[in-house]
Amino acid sequence: MRINKTLTAVILSGCSFFGWADQPLPANLTWETNVDEPLFASDKAEFGGTFRTSISSFPQTFRTVGPDANGSFRAWLLDAHPALVSKHPNTDEWIPDLATEWAFSEDHKTVFFRLNPKAKWSDGEPVTADDFTYVLTLMRSKDIVAPWYNTYYTTVLKDVVKYDQYTISVTLSEAKDKKDLLESTNMAPRPKHFYKPDTDENSDGVDDNFVKKYNFKAEPTTWAYAIDKVKKGRSITFKHVGEDWWGYSNPYYKNRYNVEKIRVQVIRDDDIARKHFEKGDLDSYHLVRPTLWHEKSNGKIYQKGYVQKFWGFNQVPQGAGGMWLNTAKPNLDDINVRKGIAHATDFDGMIENVLRGDYSRQPNGMGVGQEKFTNESITAPKFEPALAAEYFDKAGFSQMGPDGIRVNDKGEKLTFAITYSARFHTPRLAYLKEQAKLAGLEFTLNLIDGSSAFKYVSEKKHEISFHGMGSGSQPHYWEYLHSANANKPQTNNFTNYSTPELDKLIMEFRSEFSREKREDLSRTIQKIVDDASIIIPGYMVPYTRSAHWRWMKFPEQPMTKKTESLFSTGAPSDLGTYWIDQDAKKETLSEMKKGTAYEPVTIINDTYKF
Repeated sequence: MRINKTLTAVILSGCSFFGWADQPLPANLTWETNVDEPLFASDKAEFGGTFRTSISSFPQTFRTVGPDANGSFRAWLLDAHPALVSKHPNTDEWIPDLATEWAFSEDHKTVFFRLNPKAKWSDGEPVTADDFTYVLTLMRSKDIVAPWYNTYYTTVLKDVVKYDQYTISVTLSEAKDKKDLLESTNMAPRPKHFYKPDTDENSDGVDDNFVKKYNFKAEPTTWAYAIDKVKKGRSITFKHVGEDWWGYSNPYYKNRYNVEKIRVQVIRDDDIARKHFEKGDLDSYHLVRPTLWHEKSNGKIYQKGYVQKFWGFNQVPQGAGGMWLNTAKPNLDDINVRKGIAHATDFDGMIENVLRGDYSRQPNGMGVGQEKFTNESITAPKFEPALAAEYFDKAGFSQMGPDGIRVNDKGEKLTFAITYSARFHTPRLAYLKEQAKLAGLEFTLNLIDGSSAFKYVSEKKHEISFHGMGSGSQPHYWEYLHSANANKPQTNNFTNYSTPELDKLIMEFRSEFSREKREDLSRTIQKIVDDASIIIPGYMVPYTRSAHWRWMKFPEQPMTKKTESLFSTGAPSDLGTYWIDQDAKKETLSEMKKGTAYEPVTIINDTYKF
C-alpha cells in the first residue's frame, strides 16, 4: 500500500470551508491509496455486443430501499455498483473505487475520503460530496418506509461531512479497530439531483410519496451500465454508459464491463430458459445444479463444440441460510419441536442422493468463511429420526395418526409448510419431505414464484422458509436477530426470534472497538443461535458452473477468490471480465449451418478450491 504524506491544499491553516463543515480538515492526516495490487482483467478484451441472459420474474420495484426492494433484482440496481473503496478479489486489500485516497482520524471513528473528480452519474452529472451527504437525508427519512435503514443511518453511521466538492468524511457513533473502520464507513452515494423533495417547508428533503413515485424510476448509476429499455413483465436492457466511462480512469476497472448491452429477459421456467439458451437466444446458462451439469449438457451443441462448459471454484463467504423456522407460528415457538425438526431434516442425504454430492453441507446456519467471526466448533445437526422423535415426544406430539404423522392430545398434526421460490428445488424438498416422515413429521411444499416468495417471507407469513442470504466479509446480526426487527413486516428477522441476551450481545458486537472481542462476541452469538435451532443449516456451493457459446471469452485466469459467476447470469455477481468475440460469433453461426464441428471444451479451474 502506498502512503502519501503530502498534505496538498487541505492545509489551509484553519480556514473554514464555507459552512460545509464545522471545522477544517485536520492538518495531520496521512493520506493512503493502493494501486499496487495485481490486475485481474485481460488486455485482450474487446468492447461491444449484447450479452443476453434471463431472470425468473420481473422485479416488483426499481427502488433499492423500501417495500419489496430487497428482492434478487436489487443486485443489478445496487450491489455491483461502486462504493468509496472496494476489496481486491484475491488479496482482500482495500483499493480505490469512487475515492482515490483515504485517511483515518485519531479517534478511530472517522475516515476522510478524496473523491475521484472524474466520477459521473450515468446521466452525465458529476458525483460530488453532496451525493454522499444526501445519503443520510434519504436513509433517515420515514418516507422511504425502511426501518432498518432509518435505524442504521441514525444510530450507527453518525455523520457525513462535506469539506469541499470532492472531500468528505464519514463518522461512526462508536470507535472501531482500524481493520473494521474502513469497512464500516465505506458507502455508496445517492444522486441528490435525481430525488426531488416536497415543496412543503417542513419537508425532510425526501418526497412524502417516495415509495410510489420512485417505484419504477431507476436512479442514475455510477456503474458502467444503466437501465436503457424496459418491457414490463418481459425484459430489462442495460446499456453501457460508453467507453469514456469514468471508471476506466481507475486501473482496477480497465478491461472490465466490456459488452455494450446486457439484455435481461424474463423467463419464468428454468427448463424453458435452458431451451432458449440451446437455441442460441441466450449467451450463457448456469449449470450449478447437478442434473444440468451431469445429464442435460451433453447434447449435440456440446459434442460439436458450439457450446463450452466451465467449472470454477471460489472462496466466497457463505451467508446465513437453510431452513428458517418462524417462531411466531404455532408450535414453532417450542424449542423441542424445533430441535426435532432439525434432526428430522436430512440435508446430508439430499446432497448425496439428489445433488450427486456436488454441494457441501453448511455447518453453521449463520454462515461460514468469515475468518475468526465464524464459530468453527458448530456442526450441522445430523439426521437422526429416533432423536427427533424424542424431542417431539417432549413437545407433546407423542401419538401417531393413521397416516404415520404425529399428533398431540389436541389432535393437532405435526405438519409445517416449507416456502421456497424455485421450481427446480422441488425434488430436493420432496426428498426432505419423505425422510421427515420417518420421524412422524410432515412437510408440505409451498412454492411461490420468484420475488413474490421473498415478499411473502419478509412479511412473516411463512412457517418455514428455505432460502439463503448473501454475505460480506463480516456477519450481520441486528437485521436477523434483534428484537427491533422481530414480528415486523419488511425486515430480515425471518425467524421472529429474539431474546434480551441476544439483543445485548448484538449491540455489543456493533459497538465494540476491539476486533478480537468482536470476533469472540460473534462466535458466542452463533452458538446461541445454534442452540435455539431457529435456522437449520442447509448446503453451500463454493463454485460457479456454466455453459456458454464459444464466442464468449474470458481472461486466461478466469477465476478470483471472489468470483461468484463468470458471466452476468441471473445477477451481476460477476466481475465483468468477460467479453464477446464478434468474429468468433459470426464464424460459429456460419459453421453451425454447415454442420462443422469443433473440439468439445470443458474447463475445470480449481485454483481457489477450499
